[in-house]
Amino acid sequence: MERTFREQLFFLVLCLSALKGDSRYIENNEITKDELYSFFNSELKREMPEELMYRRPLRCLDMVAVEGQFTFTAERPQLSCAAFFMAEPNEVIYVDFDSVDIDCTGGDFITVFDGWVMKGEKFPSTHDHPLPLFERYVDYCDSGSLRKSVRSSQNVAMVFFRIHSAGSSFTLTVRKHTNPFPCNVMSQSPEGSYTMAIPQQHRNCSFSIIYPVEISISEFSLGHYNHLPKRSMPGCAESGDFVQLLGGNGIDTSKLLPITDLCIAFTGPTHMKIGCDNTVVRMVSSGKFVNRVSFSYRLLDSQELQTIKLNNVEDFCFNN
Repeated sequence: MERTFREQLFFLVLCLSALKGDSRYIENNEITKDELYSFFNSELKREMPEELMYRRPLRCLDMVAVEGQFTFTAERPQLSCAAFFMAEPNEVIYVDFDSVDIDCTGGDFITVFDGWVMKGEKFPSTHDHPLPLFERYVDYCDSGSLRKSVRSSQNVAMVFFRIHSAGSSFTLTVRKHTNPFPCNVMSQSPEGSYTMAIPQQHRNCSFSIIYPVEISISEFSLGHYNHLPKRSMPGCAESGDFVQLLGGNGIDTSKLLPITDLCIAFTGPTHMKIGCDNTVVRMVSSGKFVNRVSFSYRLLDSQELQTIKLNNVEDFCFNN
């Protein structure tokens, strides 16, 4: 039976438990859903002297949320592997190729992707990422020594790799740098707060929360409507500057369903409960104005989810 999107996310979160020493063998863990949520919410960084670097083996399916050096050595042919990397919302990720011993001519490859891919869906979507899709893939066998380091555009990245022969290996170093102008973000936690601002740039930015949550928008300002009183206005998309709340069960924002559009500035809390696997706050900016939205979010409990389901609110989240 095909895994649901939420089950896939749970499995990825489970990989994080290895970073904490909570699981020796993933298949032997008996972990509840609430415990799985707690892994993203826990402190994942390790404090260590600068001269020391965290090192561990890289797994065929892995989740990495810390800086360090990671080595994969094939004990047998591994034909479909992926490592997911995640940083804080205001950070980008650098993946450095330290040493590579694979057979590129024999079909082996190591490819860094600028974002995440799950079930063919991409985050950020092609509509929101600053680079064309083909530039987001960097293949070691194609670039070789010409490109030893790859930088992500947001706080997530991933590496696909395929190795045919036992004994082949590669080593990567993962570093994180502060991003002064974060745009697209995948949240590590089911609760928190964030301010998204676009300073007169023609771009789309999205904040993705891979949990069912309540969103509370505390401040919302779009430069072209700041002088107008709060009122409804049809056709937000036609204005060129607006904020969307999206929901669904995938990670590609272009395939999520719109819950509401906002294009009139206001101050004061606005709350909305969204019972989807993925909840997204997305801002579209024409580049003519300074746009800003501040919001907080928290995980919905099981009773709230059941109430949403019984009331058929956001029913598409449960049926897709």
